[in-house]
Amino acid sequence: MTTFNEQFNEQYRVVSVESQRLVVRGVRSGEVLTIVNSQPDVPLRQEDYPVGGLIRLTDLSIAPKN
Repeated sequence: MTTFNEQFNEQYRVVSVESQRLVVRGVRSGEVLTIVNSQPDVPLRQEDYPVGGLIRLTDLSIAPKN
């Protein structure tokens, strides 16, 4: 199991996309994560997250504030 910080140093391959959740698998770790959409009025779309595509997670708690 990866730690919280390690999750942001990993690339993930998209496994499945639903309107309210995104399932990804770590390229190196093989760990499967389910990401729940925090904005239900803005559904996730397969056009934005194509199955098999690579993504990287961002820790918004350390992102610069406007």
